[in-house]
Amino acid sequence: MSQRHMLALFNNFEEAEAVVRELRGASIKGFNADSDMVVKSPIEHPEVEEFLGEKPVYVQWFTLGGALMGGLLGFFLISGAQANFFAQVKGGKPIVPFPPNFVLTYEMFILGGVFVSILGFLICAGLPAKRSPLYSAKVSEDQISILVKSDDSAAGELKAIFTKHQAVEIQEEAGK
Repeated sequence: MSQRHMLALFNNFEEAEAVVRELRGASIKGFNADSDMVVKSPIEHPEVEEFLGEKPVYVQWFTLGGALMGGLLGFFLISGAQANFFAQVKGGKPIVPFPPNFVLTYEMFILGGVFVSILGFLICAGLPAKRSPLYSAKVSEDQISILVKSDDSAAGELKAIFTKHQAVEIQEEAGK
């Protein structure tokens, strides 16, 4: 079924909040409020988290995985390089000396954590991504926008909800 994008602009944050609450409460076929709705605002509104709900954060798991992977990879690469020289006379020292290896392992631990954290942030943020098909410069100035993606069958109900809550402007674009 064909997808349709709609962008509604609101002057009042309370009206935008009412629209989001109504969209979350309504069961509209072809529209999922959790994944098909984006709210954009020119300024920070602390109460946005209350009505949008908490979103899961996974970046810390990327950081943990990257740090463990970097530390283990660093230790085994350094130890493997030292173990290749087992035929050389070490003068009673161990083939793989742990104290000097821990310094480099620590550095690789941090390096792996940082690199994979950046990668995890980009993945969790959905970057790089295609831009929204609809945009209004008024969002950068003083208006709040709600961008929804739905099936063609749900477009009428969504437009009715937007007009009921006094949307300043409604833009539509049929998708592919």
